[in-house]
Amino acid sequence: MRKLVECVPNFSEGQRREVVDQMVEAISAVGGVRVLDVQVDADHNRSVITFVGAPAAVEEAAFRGVAKAAELIDMTQHQGEHPRIGAADVVPFVPLSGVTMEECVAMARRVGERIGGELGIPVYLYEEAATREDRRNLAHIRRGEYESLKAEIETNPDRAPDFGPRRLGKAGATVVGARWPLIAYNVNLGTSDLQVAKAIARAVRHSSGGLRYVKALGLEIRERGIVQVSMNMTRYQKTPLFRAFEMIKREAARYGVGVISSEIVGLTPQEALLDAAAFYLQLEGFSPDQVLENRLDEEPTTTPNAFLEAVAESTPVPGGGSVSGLAGALAGALTVMVCNLTLGREKYAAVEEEMEEVRRQAERLQAELTDRIEADSAAFERVMAAYRLPRGSAEEAEGRKAAIQEALRGAAEVPLAVADKAVRVLELARVVAARGNVNTVSDAGVGGYMAWAAVQGAALNVKINAHSFKDKSLAQEFLARIAALQERGAALAEEIEGIIVSRLG
Repeated sequence: MRKLVECVPNFSEGQRREVVDQMVEAISAVGGVRVLDVQVDADHNRSVITFVGAPAAVEEAAFRGVAKAAELIDMTQHQGEHPRIGAADVVPFVPLSGVTMEECVAMARRVGERIGGELGIPVYLYEEAATREDRRNLAHIRRGEYESLKAEIETNPDRAPDFGPRRLGKAGATVVGARWPLIAYNVNLGTSDLQVAKAIARAVRHSSGGLRYVKALGLEIRERGIVQVSMNMTRYQKTPLFRAFEMIKREAARYGVGVISSEIVGLTPQEALLDAAAFYLQLEGFSPDQVLENRLDEEPTTTPNAFLEAVAESTPVPGGGSVSGLAGALAGALTVMVCNLTLGREKYAAVEEEMEEVRRQAERLQAELTDRIEADSAAFERVMAAYRLPRGSAEEAEGRKAAIQEALRGAAEVPLAVADKAVRVLELARVVAARGNVNTVSDAGVGGYMAWAAVQGAALNVKINAHSFKDKSLAQEFLARIAALQERGAALAEEIEGIIVSRLG
């Protein structure tokens, strides 16, 4: 399963579209990241950018978004209806597929530490990444907002950040965390009385005795002359949208106020809307499989069109390094397949235990090589970012050179890891070719050839980066390691070919 993480940073800017566009550009420049949605709210002076990608790429994109916000947004001048403490106010990581919550927690802590150390911005960890129970709740961290935090951070031990300095600059502070998918859902009321919105929010939110998994605030929308109940639905499966909406309608009726509309900020899981449709239409036995678009969007597993189209585009990523990772992952998958077609058959009972172990190792290698597909693109983007650093002063020039060399090393380490893992797949492919189900020997052979192609392709990427190392001894070390892997891979590929010829007769 492909590893996919969502990140939904909230920035304290919703009135200067050109600033928001620069933050979007900083995020989308990272290879392997896809920006799905941008919501710009002038009333709240806030924007929400939703993007997805592999873990390493999402980490890098999140950091760049925070760095750009710190450069462009001055919190000493910021005014907005929504609670906030920083330019990049909150940065949550959300597991989507192939990623555990624990992995997202680790991402949040790495990014938080980097923001604090490299950008000098105080960072607080929240939700699943929180280091203190009282900081799980975002509202607790943001109490008093930027102005209060600025006055207290240096003297109040309770306001000490998890990372970064105990002082607040123009970029303010950033809250970084890991959470489950939530829905930002607002209900607009037919009144300008803010106290009514606050009273309803108090009745609805869980912390005041309302609905579980609902956080709510009463806010004013001055441009429209109305107020709203602004909610975060933190577990929409347990407290659905329609339940919160119905409760707000009933509470509003107590004050002689009607609901004029509702809105979703950012993206929402389709499941939440289907639940609302089923509730209001009183549908019986409804299934998401009945949604036409769901069936049309189903891609046959034999046509990985999205990746092929991405490779074919006039951009350098994904390129040969990513394709080498894919070749290795496919080799691992074929090896797993041969194991599965061998296990449970009486004829191959003698190799059952061996095939179980081979399958376990091949599954792990397949997953690790799949990760390297996105990692290679991210490594290339870091090289390009290093070359774009300023070289004005002597100090800047030296920093740029060091950053380039560090990025080049990273760009060589990824394909070196691909080659190493592909050689290990070749070792497993040799086993299944020799002792697996004879009817799948051709599949074992294809797996071997794909793994060998991964080694050779990865070697080219190691060499092109190592030749740019200023440290020639380090370059020789990388070149020697990849040469050894090529030699081992060539021997294994030759053995597999001989086994196939022999078994095919």
